[in-house]
Amino acid sequence: MSGSAFEEVQRGHLLTEQAHPRSADLDALSTADLVELFCDEDRCPQEAVAAAAPALAQAIDAISERLAAGGRLFYLGAGTSGRLGVLDAAECPPTFCSPPELVQGVLAGGAAALLRSSEGLEDLCDAGRDDLVARGFQPGDALVGIAAGATTPYVHGGLAHAQQLGALTIAIACVPQEQVPMPCDIDIRLVTGPELLAGSTRLKAGTATKMALNILSTGVMVRLGKVYGNRMVDVAVTNSKLEDRALRMLHDLGGIERQQGRQWLQRSGGSVKLALLMADRGLSLEQAQGLLNRCQGQLRRALLEAPQPPNAPQ
Repeated sequence: MSGSAFEEVQRGHLLTEQAHPRSADLDALSTADLVELFCDEDRCPQEAVAAAAPALAQAIDAISERLAAGGRLFYLGAGTSGRLGVLDAAECPPTFCSPPELVQGVLAGGAAALLRSSEGLEDLCDAGRDDLVARGFQPGDALVGIAAGATTPYVHGGLAHAQQLGALTIAIACVPQEQVPMPCDIDIRLVTGPELLAGSTRLKAGTATKMALNILSTGVMVRLGKVYGNRMVDVAVTNSKLEDRALRMLHDLGGIERQQGRQWLQRSGGSVKLALLMADRGLSLEQAQGLLNRCQGQLRRALLEAPQPPNAPQ
């Protein structure tokens, strides 16, 4: 059968599609040499992310502002890029005790595409828009469109829809802007170069994307008050490991011994933040909750604004 059902798009010029000269004989290398080559080349993602630091910082501040005002963060992508977005979104509730709807991953093909490839769906521009509409995407939300080669119609469609609404739009891609422009307010380019396995962007491009998403979501949660010092103080005590972590935080941050810590956690409903405020400042649960609400969930600010207990040393 002659002809093709696909729109012809030349992508050979993209860095992510080019053949890497260092791996021209990849199949002929010894296993040890193959592993050494990959280890050496995998320094590139870290360098690419470091080069994108200014754009990442800009994105963190912009997303934080949207979320603090009641918006949500959406990751949108197809294939590996989409799966990485879903993974980062799924890790936010257990890490930061954030509501599941606050950070959402939208993958071309839906949940089924997590386990079985649905790569053909990435060619559907309207599907990106439709999936956002189905999620109730709003002008106050933020969208991060992820496409390693920057050409994915599914992602372009979603970004264009978000722009039309006036939402915050951020693109993450692994080719230079001059190769493929993307419709967005903030353009994050993680230029990792050709893959050792030509075109397999689950490798360096995927690694750089995962690193960037780690920074993005963690930075946003820090700005939203989910972190005090370098501790995950919004942890939800749902198993023995997390209870142990919460008790250690109460001890390290407030000098509270484990048995007392258990009592404070019980009184606070399992909240490390509230337990610290109650124990350290002599507040009731209602007082601690009210203070934390006034401080937009920022524990450091709440501790500074809370009155010292009557018996505190002067």
